[in-house]
Amino acid sequence: MNKSPIFALLPCLLLTLYLSGCGIIDYYFLTPPEDTAQELAQAGFEAMEAREYRQAVTYFTKLRDRYPFSPFTSAAELALGDAYFLSGQYQAAAQTYLEFESLHPGHEAIPYVLYQIGMSHLRQFRSIDRPIDNLHQALQYFRRLQQTYPQSPQAQEAEQAILETRTRIAEHELFVADFYWRRNQYGPAWRRYQSVVRDFGDIPEIGEYAERQANFAYYHFQRQQAQEDREEREGTWKRLLDWL
Repeated sequence: MNKSPIFALLPCLLLTLYLSGCGIIDYYFLTPPEDTAQELAQAGFEAMEAREYRQAVTYFTKLRDRYPFSPFTSAAELALGDAYFLSGQYQAAAQTYLEFESLHPGHEAIPYVLYQIGMSHLRQFRSIDRPIDNLHQALQYFRRLQQTYPQSPQAQEAEQAILETRTRIAEHELFVADFYWRRNQYGPAWRRYQSVVRDFGDIPEIGEYAERQANFAYYHFQRQQAQEDREEREGTWKRLLDWL
């Protein structure tokens, strides 16, 4: 008795279902293969070109953490700092550049790294009425760049960055001096203006304003001192007469 065609094909159908079932199980339950270092690097740089910096951070971080010894890793570590910087995450950028310098002290990109560390600190400055520790750190790295790599293109760029940083520091110092001035504390105001003249007198508008205000503050300080001395003498005589 001949078998029905459907029964003849049944073994093949069962085998097909079994194999496809294994594929479905693998798809849903097995860990997918990880991207290679090259694939992560390519995806990260493509994200950078598209200005998708936060996505680039994800790719470069995965590459750095999964493949620390890959030939693509050093480029990814540097690009990770750039991705943080371009996305406005300046504190994370500074930390990432510092880590790169620590891991690759002889790398040809170190002048660029020092410049970017300085810029990351500079860009964290928000207002003259806030602490300016970041500005002093920025100045430190710009000057170190110029001293260590004076022939690098970044050393030339640092000149303008130094001027901007020093101007911001001077403006902060003037803000403090003006604060004393407005409250008739002419002694502290005069000393603060004098320090600005001494340290930032080469910045034209800053130096001129500070010197003018220093002269005014000194004049009022002298009058204030004379008034206090006179009141002290008069008080002394009054106490003596009252005693007599």
